[in-house]
Amino acid sequence: MSKLLMFKNDSSNMLEIKNLQISASQKQILHWISMCFETWKNYCLLGKNGSGKSSLSWFLMWNPNYTHISGEVTIDTKNLIQMDPEERSKNGLFLSFQHIPEIPWIQLSEYLRTIYNISLKNKNPAGADISPFIFKRHIQKYLDELHIDASFLERDLNVWFSGGEKRKIEMLQMKLIEPSYIILDEIDSGLDLDAFRSMAALLQSMSSPQNTFIIITHQFKILDYIHTDYVYVLRDGEVVKEWGREVIDEVKEKGFKEI
Repeated sequence: MSKLLMFKNDSSNMLEIKNLQISASQKQILHWISMCFETWKNYCLLGKNGSGKSSLSWFLMWNPNYTHISGEVTIDTKNLIQMDPEERSKNGLFLSFQHIPEIPWIQLSEYLRTIYNISLKNKNPAGADISPFIFKRHIQKYLDELHIDASFLERDLNVWFSGGEKRKIEMLQMKLIEPSYIILDEIDSGLDLDAFRSMAALLQSMSSPQNTFIIITHQFKILDYIHTDYVYVLRDGEVVKEWGREVIDEVKEKGFKEI
């Protein structure tokens, strides 16, 4: 039976999922998933490991290991499923990796300048690319805000960076391209307490009416820093609970088995 939700908000600025079913390695992973993420709210996906949270995020960013079975996904009323990964990014979708990869032979400054120029061309196709010199001047204010030394720009992308440094580079990317829908997938993984607190505070400062954070977690500490308006609880690839922030307190008290 369909679990299609009737959403009350008529805004076109939303990432909307209706009756989504996906599979991987010939096994169905998500079953009739329906969710709605508006750009002026923050959301949380809760669930135990294996509940389907990360699988949903990877599918949304077009991981080829996941196969669309049925259902719809739209981003600002446009069909996301028909978009390639670059188009999804251009339309405002951003995934913060649980485990950030290291990419040798790609200089961080050139990588950042490339994605920034793509962002500029997306807003103004007739515009010219920004030069390396101008870009370094432009990016300095963000380096200062995130406490990133300018010498990092000359290094290979994430190579030999600490967990906290990798997270700051991801936040630097967010500041440069200003995505609308930011999926944070278990971003506390591998961070010590000080690095976690620094990252959480910086993310909190980046929250605005022009974006939404979609926080994927089975922990709760990050939710003490970022205000959450709505919560979805997943179990075995299905949405088993959804409501306001009070669901977080219910899960804390009862655990996932009782939800």
